[in-house]
Amino acid sequence: MDKEVLDHVEMKIPARAEYVGVARLTISGIASRSGYSYDDIEDLKIAVAEACTNVVDHAYDEGGYMGLFCDLYKDKIEIVVSDRGQSFHLEDIKKGLGPIDSAKPIEDLREGGLGLFLIDSLMDKVEINGETGVAIVMTKFLQRDGREQDANGFPAPTNAQK
Repeated sequence: MDKEVLDHVEMKIPARAEYVGVARLTISGIASRSGYSYDDIEDLKIAVAEACTNVVDHAYDEGGYMGLFCDLYKDKIEIVVSDRGQSFHLEDIKKGLGPIDSAKPIEDLREGGLGLFLIDSLMDKVEINGETGVAIVMTKFLQRDGREQDANGFPAPTNAQK
């Protein structure tokens, strides 16, 4: 994997619901330009919207900003959504995460923690730092043309090429 950042995008956005779409569109444009598939772009948009919505709903009593940072690498995109608001106890959140019980009625599902569960299921890697506010680091690897890649990140030969 290449460790060199090819591009870095950084935005400071008001932590209000009407700006979640701005973050979604920004990530969609960056991912599209970088060669991500339609499905991966949709996953990225949902994950970013969930992370931003968490900031809007939980970080500040009033006012405040969220940071949207995006680092592009040859083989992946790393997105950070951060705030300087109220932190939370990650272990408490983790205890509430897990597979959804399909036998339970939809009305019994708890709202808290489902956004993080969804983010984790859509992204390849998710990390959370809650030291000064909250920062969610989301990573999605690039799968060009849906073809398997070898250890060096190049498309593996197809059966016809062998």
